[in-house]
Amino acid sequence: MEFLSENPNVDVSAAWERCWGIQTKIIERVKARYDVKRHPSCDGREYFVSDEHEVHGKMEGSFNSYTGDEVDWLVHSWIGNRQKSILDINATVFLGQMNQVPHLTIIFGTIPRLYFYAEYTPRMDLRTNPDYVSKYYEPVNQDFLEFRANQDWTRFVSHGTYLRSLMSPICVSSHAELNDANIDYCEDYLEKFIQRWFDWLDEAEELPIERRDEQQKYDYAVRELGYRNDPMNILPIQVFGEEEANRMLEMRIGTEQIAQTKDRWNQ
Repeated sequence: MEFLSENPNVDVSAAWERCWGIQTKIIERVKARYDVKRHPSCDGREYFVSDEHEVHGKMEGSFNSYTGDEVDWLVHSWIGNRQKSILDINATVFLGQMNQVPHLTIIFGTIPRLYFYAEYTPRMDLRTNPDYVSKYYEPVNQDFLEFRANQDWTRFVSHGTYLRSLMSPICVSSHAELNDANIDYCEDYLEKFIQRWFDWLDEAEELPIERRDEQQKYDYAVRELGYRNDPMNILPIQVFGEEEANRMLEMRIGTEQIAQTKDRWNQ
């Protein structure tokens, strides 16, 4: 919000087109691999727009969510004002409990500097599971360190303590000047990042049935708490009002899907 207040009227339409396109390719690749169906909770949200806000103007966006047997919650969404500097573009994949491959989160944003977030969301406490760290995070460490060493990029530190607690050791959360070269850099980084994730899925060991209920409880808790504790929730509250913003938050979390599938591994 501080960056935004300094440059509130930058046209970021070209950045939206590029970043949305990069994420769309990732989402389509997931949809090609897994049988997922559009969740009815997002009906009518293909495009939405707010009333005029005194600071942010008319906020617009899109929310698309999918679910299936092997993917609990697949989301591609954005919200912002393409003429007033701000964009928040999300692609998230919360896997089902057939394995323990990390979930996937890719975020682009403009403030109006370019923001980039790339994360393999852990499926267990990394502090007490060093083998999991060795398997899924150590192989990424060098790429992460090279990104951190790039002087064009500055580490972005969230004001939210809970949000920081969610981040794995290789989570990229950085910002840079908004230009095509930096978007290119993110796109190149994602090529290897996404392919590695799909390779893990190809090689994943199946999680025994008796352990899946415990895994689901962990997955659903991380998913819900991450969304509920996002400091950026203040923005839709300001623009859409608390009631509508809360409805949008429940949709992002996928509380209907959670209620529909909770305890399915006990049945």
